[in-house]
Amino acid sequence: MSGDGETPGIRRAWGWAAHLRDGGTTPWRDWAVEGTAHGRHLPGAQQLELLRRLNAAGDVSDGLATRVLEASAPGRGRPDLELVGSVDVLAFGPPPVDPADLSADELLRVAAGLLAEDVHAAGLPVAGTVRPRPWRTRYRLVGDPMLADPRRADLGSRGRPPGGRNELVVVLGTDVAQMMVDIWTARSIGVGTTPWGEWVRRARRLDALPRRIDLPRVARTAAERVGVRRVRVVLDVDALPRLVGVRRPLAAAPELSADAVELARRTGQVLGLLATPVERAALLREVLVPRLAEHPGPALVLPRRHVEWVRGHARTMRDELARAGYPVHGDPDGLLPVDRPGVTRPSDAGVLALALRLLLEKKSI
Repeated sequence: MSGDGETPGIRRAWGWAAHLRDGGTTPWRDWAVEGTAHGRHLPGAQQLELLRRLNAAGDVSDGLATRVLEASAPGRGRPDLELVGSVDVLAFGPPPVDPADLSADELLRVAAGLLAEDVHAAGLPVAGTVRPRPWRTRYRLVGDPMLADPRRADLGSRGRPPGGRNELVVVLGTDVAQMMVDIWTARSIGVGTTPWGEWVRRARRLDALPRRIDLPRVARTAAERVGVRRVRVVLDVDALPRLVGVRRPLAAAPELSADAVELARRTGQVLGLLATPVERAALLREVLVPRLAEHPGPALVLPRRHVEWVRGHARTMRDELARAGYPVHGDPDGLLPVDRPGVTRPSDAGVLALALRLLLEKKSI
């Protein structure tokens, strides 16, 4: 934005920026007081409106206010936008806007960038060294990542890492509709993925389940390596501790709302510019996810229009596992979709509200 402070519109914009920096919440359309320039360039409408909403939501520190006003809006989309009434409308470029009319998606671009900086600055927790127990069950956990990954990590922390000679391969799963949510969640807090609706539509268009939750395929690949007798299909996670040689229950994945997963996905996109893929996944999982889990909300569920499609795949999966003869722990019909409470998509407004809460928290993330 221009730093010219001579026109009334620009002076009014600088006055509003100073008001927001001081903790004000007056909308731009209601602001009339002029001010003086504090820098070469006015912040964009996105940054100014984000700060106004942060002020309305809580106590914004001077440091956070400065970061918001100096932030960029990373990713694809419109550039920083001018305030309507502060400059003349030009024949080219995006027109000036009333910040109150900006979509939550536009503001999220800025908020996600700030959260990514916070997550990166926090760094990874220092992991302790755990000596593997010499006498332990050799195993490998595969299948649904939201079932397998946290339990594998828990076992590792107990001195029971995966792998070894004559390992038992345990294929973990649940109803296929939930596994669709789980695989998207795992990718959102890991390597990154497309938005939920787009991701589901592509899977349906290809008429194929993601490989990691295609349990017969996963089991078949394992059997080719270790033999059918060394493969177990587990649809009841309560059966898992005994199979891997422990008595206490194993850690489950944190419960994340649909909005929390979407915020992690969007934060991860920016974090990918600051960290390697491996570091990004670890930072999301170990730094951001625990913070998101502290803010409960409705879980994500598969839209009803896709349920019959996954039901067909679930029946095929159940029958293939039965024919292959793998021992199954749990009811094979547990692969069929069941009704679960939740929402069928994240809400941009809800994701933005969650981002504001995390930015305002005094705890470091």
